[in-house]
Amino acid sequence: MEQKDSTTPNEPVKNTRNDAVSKPAAAKRSVSSKKPLLAAGILALAVGAGFGGAALQDVVSDESSQLTVLKTSKEDGNNTVTPDEESIAAVATAVSPSVVSVLTSTSQTSRYYNQQYQQEGAGTGMIVSSNGYIMTNKHVVDGADTVTVVLPDGRKYENVDVLGSDPLNDVAFLKIKNVSGLPAITLGDSKTIRIGQSVVAIGNALGQYQNSVTSGIVSGTGRPVVASSSNSEADAESLTDLIQTDAAINSGNSGGPLLNLKGQVIGINTAIAEDAQSIGFAIPISATKGLLNHVIKTGKVERAYLGVQYVSITPTVKDQYDLSVGKGDYVTADRGSSVQQNGPADKAGVKDKDIITAVNGFKVGEVASVSSLISEYEPGQKVELTVLRGGREIKLTATLGTYSS
Repeated sequence: MEQKDSTTPNEPVKNTRNDAVSKPAAAKRSVSSKKPLLAAGILALAVGAGFGGAALQDVVSDESSQLTVLKTSKEDGNNTVTPDEESIAAVATAVSPSVVSVLTSTSQTSRYYNQQYQQEGAGTGMIVSSNGYIMTNKHVVDGADTVTVVLPDGRKYENVDVLGSDPLNDVAFLKIKNVSGLPAITLGDSKTIRIGQSVVAIGNALGQYQNSVTSGIVSGTGRPVVASSSNSEADAESLTDLIQTDAAINSGNSGGPLLNLKGQVIGINTAIAEDAQSIGFAIPISATKGLLNHVIKTGKVERAYLGVQYVSITPTVKDQYDLSVGKGDYVTADRGSSVQQNGPADKAGVKDKDIITAVNGFKVGEVASVSSLISEYEPGQKVELTVLRGGREIKLTATLGTYSS
């Protein structure tokens, strides 16, 4: 349970970049387009016909064919728009220009014939500034020799710079050179999301269907998972505080936005539970804001850190350590000191066995963990920590340090 600015990972899930490291380039980008779709078409026609005759009114029957057809376009059910449909359509229209396809190429060597070939991959990204900064998942561009960004209007930018990635999260930053006026996405606040809240996901599904739109709800928050891009544990990564959603997230959606119905980004789509139905995960957008602001200001990938090891309080942890509260992050370590010597937390006065219950007034364990809350700020900024020590609540001020890979 020992963690550094993190929570404890749990079940394995699969990252959603559309590639498979053991397959050559052609196989990675393909879908089952060569297989016949007749059965599904027949089923859809049969179902449609069954409902059509019963549901439509004010129609006319064509006696020569016995078909029931619409009298006028006024009765066309496709023109009926519910409030939910209107909201989703509005989000898709407004945000899609800011969602890009991220294509990668990586040199590989065949293990059988020692031959070189190019392995291609595809993911999604978001334009976060009008001058060409792009945010995506780290696993989308990890190890790539070249990165290409394709905008929805068909504009293509090759040899895009990979500025770097978050050392503690599955986030990477790209920069298109010498551009201006790009449509930047609007970042929302993932700290205030609600379970059951409607959300929309947009991404480069299967690396082939650019800007596919799906919708669903927030199914859960604060989820810890272990994500991998393959069936191997070699590239597994522990991720914490994720948003769970039932909006369909497919291979190639990695790095795309999870949006509220105002069209604001609340998460970065990153993983799916491969053996489950409608269980996808997104990194909370607030956990990227500090690093993103710092990258745009300085060009450097440096994140803020506090310098503590802790375990997030659950009913089991509460009983194990005989704690007085059921939420918060308990400062403890299985080995060594739980507070980094001369680190930001140490200088602020945080001690072993403290319980951090809030960061700048946001409640730890209800809104997010310490790590996610700290990640909203830049190195050098000050935060107020609310700490329980011996049953007494105290306030401490920490100046965040700089952590870089």
